Amino acid sequence: MTYGPDAVAHDASGKTVFVSGAVAGDVVRAVLDREEERWSHARAVEVVEPSPDRVRPACPYAGVCGGCPWAALSYDAQARSKRASVVDALARIGRMGEERAERLVSPLVSPGEPWGYRNKVELAAVRAGGRVTLGMHGAGEGDVVRVKSCMLLDKAHSGTVKSVAGALSYLAGSNGIDLERVGIRISRRTREVEVALWDRPGAFPRAQAAKVLEDALRPTSAVRVMQKGPAKARRIAGVECLSGAGSWGEVVGEERMRVSAPSFFQVNTKGAEKLVELVMEALRPQPHEEAMDLYCGAGTFTLPLARRSGFVSAVESYGPAVRDLRRNLESAGLDNVDAVGGDAGREFPDTDADVIVVDPPRAGLAEDVVRRLSEQPARAIAYVSCNPATLARDLARFEQAGTFSPRRVTPVDLFPQTFHVETVTLLERA
Repeated sequence: MTYGPDAVAHDASGKTVFVSGAVAGDVVRAVLDREEERWSHARAVEVVEPSPDRVRPACPYAGVCGGCPWAALSYDAQARSKRASVVDALARIGRMGEERAERLVSPLVSPGEPWGYRNKVELAAVRAGGRVTLGMHGAGEGDVVRVKSCMLLDKAHSGTVKSVAGALSYLAGSNGIDLERVGIRISRRTREVEVALWDRPGAFPRAQAAKVLEDALRPTSAVRVMQKGPAKARRIAGVECLSGAGSWGEVVGEERMRVSAPSFFQVNTKGAEKLVELVMEALRPQPHEEAMDLYCGAGTFTLPLARRSGFVSAVESYGPAVRDLRRNLESAGLDNVDAVGGDAGREFPDTDADVIVVDPPRAGLAEDVVRRLSEQPARAIAYVSCNPATLARDLARFEQAGTFSPRRVTPVDLFPQTFHVETVTLLERA
């Protein structure tokens, strides 16, 4: 399997062919749909001989919905492939070699069940001829798939997708609302449900939207998130509370957190708890020590760090997340945190940390941030990553700087039925 939805084959000349709709070990008939100089792409049209790792997907929409690209691969095979992706990235991109990469990477940790693990799903909206269709993002670009339920949500709420899609399709079509997407967050722990409608600024039937959602779902929070700017550079123009709390609550370990609709929060709550556990076990922060938390979001690592260490410098660039962080710290009664809004490079804390957590987006760490981290006197860094390629690149930069070296890389399966894998890497002084 690739680090992606496709399986890999080679043609008679040895050229790499990425095959969608296949799993590793399959014999398939496939049609080439793209040919480049060094690689090709094909689409499987018939499974001639199934792989021993092929299973019948538990979800009837697998293959057409984009949410479960690995649903036809057994869970054991998924776990092997995800660990192998991390090893491969460290060996090739990190230039560590196969043998060292194998030693560094621990077995994959599975914190929960392979289905029903998500606390959030997003619906895509498509308007055609005055009619609005809401559904799951399809496997093909721009496709929208109408579903009766989503098996990635827990069983008690799997039908929520259909209820919300039906209610809002009617509302958007009859009122000319230009919805871009709809986010649904659900907590089985707090029993809070939030629906977030993402659109552009302008006239909006607030009362009617609140009534339609109340009749369909009775959410604890319904909000409207308005965006400005071109498609690839959207910025938040405002958030309106349509009904309820105006935010969503979840419990992660010992911490109760509130998160606004625009803020990032891990879609797998048990997975988030496992990440916190691994980070705290790796760093073992002490009451006399100072900590740093870069790309801290709404405080998933900041809160437990603050309870264990003397002081925390926390940096986050996204405005809504910074506001959520400050609210969560206040609610938790924690006053030993300096919460700073801004880019991690420009707002790098002017302090000497003993332990550091970094949890950057998929692009990884900027080269300047790696340099500044390498100048810290810290005894250890925990690097939480959602992208093996950028993790491997950054670990190579750390080693080149000569201060910190990776001791252990633990892959964590926050996203079963997909190729995505999270990792927690412990770096100690070289």
